[in-house]
Amino acid sequence: MLIPVTTTVWGMEYSVHECPKRHKPEAKAMFPGLSVDDLLIVPTCQRTKMDIVQIGDCVDTEKDFCLERFVSFAKRVTDRLIAEGHWADYIDPCSGLSMVHKDSQQIYGEVDALVTLLNYQTSNTGCCKVALHPTWGSAVYPASIFTKAPLDVLQNALQVTEAEIRAEDLRA
Repeated sequence: MLIPVTTTVWGMEYSVHECPKRHKPEAKAMFPGLSVDDLLIVPTCQRTKMDIVQIGDCVDTEKDFCLERFVSFAKRVTDRLIAEGHWADYIDPCSGLSMVHKDSQQIYGEVDALVTLLNYQTSNTGCCKVALHPTWGSAVYPASIFTKAPLDVLQNALQVTEAEIRAEDLRA
């Protein structure tokens, strides 16, 4: 782990990891033509108000809120990194597909990533695996960012983005 789990002022957790050997084939399939040797992965987790494996309007509203918050954060980080000349992308948590480089239909396994990168446990609920956050249990919304930027550049992009969001939303 290059940057340990860090919590933003609005409660999103993130950490930074080198792409482990066991994820490199998946990363190559997701990002064709990209050398994944120095690829960094930024898994994020947001605590949800309820177990999001459930169904219903409240759960859908919560998922939408978490999606909007993640996309706002991830798009700013990746746009900043790309503007500085670095490759970056983020995953659409609804589909598992990359949002910037759309030349693949390979789905990224957020739950498997949390198991490998952060040693999270999982639970099976019917046909799908659910990540179990060590504190929040299954009330967690995971989503990831990828980049080839140097660690210090990524760290700066994360910090500047957090400061911008905090300045725009006093509730954050």
